[in-house]
Amino acid sequence: MRSHANTAILLGLALAGATFTGPAPASLMTFKTYTGNVGYSADGFGSTNQSGTISASVPVGSTVLAAYLYSATFSSPGFAGGTLNGTALAYGPAVVNTDACCTLASQRMDVTSIVKPIIDGGAGGIYNFSLTETSSNQDGEALVVVYSNPTLSTATFGILDGFARTSGDTTAINFAKPLDPSDAGFFAEMFLGDGFSCCGQMSTVTVNGTTITQSAGNNDDSVDGFASNGNLITVGGFDDPYSSLLPSYDADHERYDLVPYITAGDTSITVNTFNSSADDNIFLAGFYVTGIASINQPPTGVPEPGSLGLFGIGLGALVFGLTRRNRRHAAA
Repeated sequence: MRSHANTAILLGLALAGATFTGPAPASLMTFKTYTGNVGYSADGFGSTNQSGTISASVPVGSTVLAAYLYSATFSSPGFAGGTLNGTALAYGPAVVNTDACCTLASQRMDVTSIVKPIIDGGAGGIYNFSLTETSSNQDGEALVVVYSNPTLSTATFGILDGFARTSGDTTAINFAKPLDPSDAGFFAEMFLGDGFSCCGQMSTVTVNGTTITQSAGNNDDSVDGFASNGNLITVGGFDDPYSSLLPSYDADHERYDLVPYITAGDTSITVNTFNSSADDNIFLAGFYVTGIASINQPPTGVPEPGSLGLFGIGLGALVFGLTRRNRRHAAA
């Protein structure tokens, strides 16, 4: 049994123009950014059986730049463990969501040494990795793989992790030139990773003032067929279609195409997410956009080495109206 709060979270992300005004305090912070002929793959997995498969989709001829595995936990932070393709996992320190109930947390591990030898030089396509967990307090995992491929156009990809703060955060992506979504190959997309999520938890996402969904959330990446502690995770992944305009709860998979909401000449894309539950843990976000972008990097504003001018991404949350109610999860 878990409790759900009828509260509201406002997650603000501003992808802004050419002026850097300084970073805002944030807890869902930029971890890594990449520019160049880069692409990415994201996938999620959750099961009360504590074992299964997590995957990556990478085209032939690619070179893996990095791979990161996240575990989302509840109640017992710091105890995530398991194996990936038979190799024991040693996750980093737990990042506890201090603004939410239930001691929600996430942990991250660099698994490049496990993933890269399998994908580099491979046939391309979908690569499956066996996964196990050691704790029933692990709601599931997210795998993010970043790669370079000479056939890809120049792009920017940023990984955010931590947790969405209740006090609210705002961050900006800066573009050197006005955007033109009619350009051939233009793209801009966002994905979210959410742990301890199910049973009517919903987010409303607006892009440049247009509401594109009122149904983000759910435990889409559970393979069990029912909602229960231990499988409450959803990650916008490579095998998820873009969520259509105003999808149903079950049809929203936390992966969003931002292009339809960009007008030629824009130098910004403003994305707001309003979440009706304060006890779910948005621990991961990713943004993938055409071209080279410079993105505000809290708290120092200093570019990461190798980011080619990309300063990072931040995402934040504002939670209010604390009213909790209990939900019991039963098999479907």
